[in-house]
Amino acid sequence: MKTKIAVAKGDGIGPEIMAAVLRIFEAANVPLDYEYVEMGKSYFDAGHSTGMTAAAKETIERLGLLFKGPMETPKGKGVKSINVTARKVWNTYANQRDFRSLNGVDTVFSKAGIPINLTIVRENIEDTYGGIEHLLTNDVAVGRRIITRPGSAQVIRYAFEMARRKGYTKLACGHKANIMKLTDGLFLETFYEIAMEYPDIESSDIIVDDLCMKLVSRPEIFQAIVLTNLQGDIVSDLCAGLVGGLGFAPSANIGDNISIFEAVHGTAPDIAGRGIANPTALLLSGILMLRYLGFTTAAANIENSLLYTLEQGIHTGDFGDKAVASVNTETFADAVIANLGQVPAKGEVIAQPDMEVKANHDHPLKNKLTVTSTTTTEEMVGVDVFVESSKQPNELAEIAQSKQTDIFKLVMISNRGTQVWPTGSIFTELVNEYRIRFEKKDGTEITQKEILQIAAELSEDLKVCSVEFLMKFDGKIGYTLAQGQ
Repeated sequence: MKTKIAVAKGDGIGPEIMAAVLRIFEAANVPLDYEYVEMGKSYFDAGHSTGMTAAAKETIERLGLLFKGPMETPKGKGVKSINVTARKVWNTYANQRDFRSLNGVDTVFSKAGIPINLTIVRENIEDTYGGIEHLLTNDVAVGRRIITRPGSAQVIRYAFEMARRKGYTKLACGHKANIMKLTDGLFLETFYEIAMEYPDIESSDIIVDDLCMKLVSRPEIFQAIVLTNLQGDIVSDLCAGLVGGLGFAPSANIGDNISIFEAVHGTAPDIAGRGIANPTALLLSGILMLRYLGFTTAAANIENSLLYTLEQGIHTGDFGDKAVASVNTETFADAVIANLGQVPAKGEVIAQPDMEVKANHDHPLKNKLTVTSTTTTEEMVGVDVFVESSKQPNELAEIAQSKQTDIFKLVMISNRGTQVWPTGSIFTELVNEYRIRFEKKDGTEITQKEILQIAAELSEDLKVCSVEFLMKFDGKIGYTLAQGQ
């Protein structure tokens, strides 16, 4: 019996490298069948706003697995990235990218004799990749950063399970909780809660800027790192640079029902159709996919052949010894096929699973909704009203104070997150968007209607851009203070 998967060839060099990889799979007798789906730039151009046809979406949801080449999102047309959309729509919440030193791929670290073997696990759904942005004034744009407890728990638990499968003894959480105290704070808190379930794995955390410094100076001290989406995106590309570039960086996007394996490098339109592209990243992603499907022997056989081929100095034009003639895509694939059964002198791969066991693919009848606690005590304590104004802080405070009621008191006004009233500095430069904070007076209770009413009162004199409730959860404040407050 063969396993059927969906395949999208991709844009630019995508069809060339996909053909090379599938030819290697065939030569290795991998029991796969392929159903090709229509996705990519040409489908954007044809009027499909998601970059894929309805038939492609149905096929992927039916088969539960997509193997895809690099894809281009048209620029300047107001469309979302097809890569990000696919990951989010199908809830592939964990992005796993493995980075290792490869013989035949020279880097600063390989020349220094420092081996690299680490894995980045990136949250794949949330963060700023929600793409929720608004222009509140002509000068002020705001983007929402969404970090949830269920989303954090999903990817963090995946990272611990992955570390255990790979035999890692350490897992670090990269974060910026010293600045983003609620969002990254929630991610870090969830990390340590789940870490208690894995006493065999040493858990630690590191601020992301310090992490980046250490990765480029001492990468060998890390085994696995889990991060939020944006930070993970940046750090994973940094790690690709440590091992030779995106051409050697596999990527797996894992979900409970659908998973995506892809090359994350660009479409390289400048060399498309010339048959000279490097298929290594897509091949490594395909090897991850084979392990995910349980084809661990075939995965080890192909990876050993690839490592042996690189060790022999065979290379495409984008890497390798320039004194040795480069080969084209087809010849590189031919070499990997010819070397099936060979093992490298260093780094032989043993047939064992190091990916998530394939998910139980089913077709849910309704959208899954996860709430971690139904016993949390919630209390409304105030409101932040964001307004457009070119007035000075004291002038704005006079207007806001005139709207105070028996239950609300004006607490603070800030500009770009820095308090400018009741105290501030004349040297703080302003833009035309302010935050006005009202809190309830002691001994009072407030309702949603009353919160919205005070915003409505402000709207009589000022343009109200947005409103955020101030909440306490189990007695802990669910909002941040302004700089200088």
